[in-house]
Amino acid sequence: MAVISSRKQSRRSPDEFPTVQLFLLAIVRLAEPIALTSIFPYAWALVKQFHLGSEQDASFYAGFLISSFSLCEAAMGMYWGGLSDKIGRKPVLLFGCLGTTLSLLLVGFSSNIWMALVGRAIGGLLNGNIGVIQTMVAEMVTNPEHEPRAYSVMPFVWSIGTIIGPAIGGSFANPRESFPDVFPDSSLFTTFPYLLPNLLCAGLLLVSILLGYFLLEETHPDMQPRMMMPDSTYVSEETPLNQTSDAMKRAAVDLRAENYGSFQKHGESCDEEPVWREKSKPAESIFKNKKIVALIVALSIFTYHSMTYDHLLPIFFEDKRAPGFVSSARLSPFYAPGGLGLSVRDVGAIMAVNGIIALFVQAIIFPIAAKWIGVFRLFIVVTVLHPVAYLLVPFLLQVPESMLYPAIYFCLSVRNMLSILLYPLLLILIKEVTPSSTVLGKVNGLAASAGAACRMIAPPIAGYLYTLGTRLDCTAIAWYGSAFTAVAGAVQCFFVKRAQAPDTSAERGTVGDD
Repeated sequence: MAVISSRKQSRRSPDEFPTVQLFLLAIVRLAEPIALTSIFPYAWALVKQFHLGSEQDASFYAGFLISSFSLCEAAMGMYWGGLSDKIGRKPVLLFGCLGTTLSLLLVGFSSNIWMALVGRAIGGLLNGNIGVIQTMVAEMVTNPEHEPRAYSVMPFVWSIGTIIGPAIGGSFANPRESFPDVFPDSSLFTTFPYLLPNLLCAGLLLVSILLGYFLLEETHPDMQPRMMMPDSTYVSEETPLNQTSDAMKRAAVDLRAENYGSFQKHGESCDEEPVWREKSKPAESIFKNKKIVALIVALSIFTYHSMTYDHLLPIFFEDKRAPGFVSSARLSPFYAPGGLGLSVRDVGAIMAVNGIIALFVQAIIFPIAAKWIGVFRLFIVVTVLHPVAYLLVPFLLQVPESMLYPAIYFCLSVRNMLSILLYPLLLILIKEVTPSSTVLGKVNGLAASAGAACRMIAPPIAGYLYTLGTRLDCTAIAWYGSAFTAVAGAVQCFFVKRAQAPDTSAERGTVGDD
């Protein structure tokens, strides 16, 4: 006999793809890529305006300015992830957006390098969005078949941010020179030439904060409203009458289990979790899980050399061509003086097109490649091929001027094919090896902190190598350094072992360390 109970209807089946909520989360996700990349086109020019050392040292100091955000983000990433496990994902996420907005305003009003550094640092300290967003996606997506599609959404949004951020930064930096008729000498933007792009980015963030506050739903399993849970959580036709009063305790569906959405065996108590799922453990146990550690190391290596690319690219594009340099005169991997001599606006436009290329790769190529090749095999392939993206860039100096832009976009396409595919693959693999949803926030927080730490050290090291290369007439040294790190990542990826998916048709084995 079926048990009749009055209950609220769930808004969404756990097996449905969470289109609306992922879209809202994506809007909020724009915060970090806009904040991180809008400064890229003008960071070098901003540092030169502060007159720190010689002009050759500007790339080194620009690296410190960019990396200060990641330094503080690394220090606080695990804290924000752990806090989201306690108070919920949504409050931490929105607070991170507010911190990023404050950071943009401080950088815009900076009159010296120290104020700019403080502004970037505050943005990193208050922004724990990377780990929290990864956790929210994992909690929204309960059907494994949806994972490749869902995990491609946030990198897709990152690509949108890398279009909007550099486009705004490159187009509206120093508006007095770019739009003299609109901005007279007496305007505020003459005193603060890099305020306008930061104001525009802050305005976009305020819109995302409002949408997130009113429309985005909490995803923490213990903090969702009853009406968000599946109907079978409260009562089931299989539920005996003597368990009706305890339906929440012995539900047909365990919302916190890794196999969320599947039914418990008849007579199986939800108080006794399946053997293959580890119970909640202290945070220290995360460091003892070899699979988690190996994947976080892989993510860190990738984040490092990816950040060096993002930092070096605008500097290499804007750096002056060496006087009298003829591209065909001396073809050598160790002779690469100067850069391409492009303007800030040209660089902003190129980086915007780069974002469009990344969008295409993320939306079209990634789901197909992940389905045909498989997540783990695709991870190995793109990691091994990654050094090629860095080795190609220095040879742009040898390209004739008439073919320069096609050659630039070819290099950007190769890089996007590799990096845009790799990031969501790492997120999927990290989720697979996480032993319990109760520590997912900590795991993603740790991954975010490790990635942020690598983003912190990447720009100063890459900037130093570029400065050294400038003095040696071989700016390619910086690119070779990135390629060397990518080779290390290619070697390390073979030490990563994928967790075996649990067999729901037989007795489940333990998902843990090797």
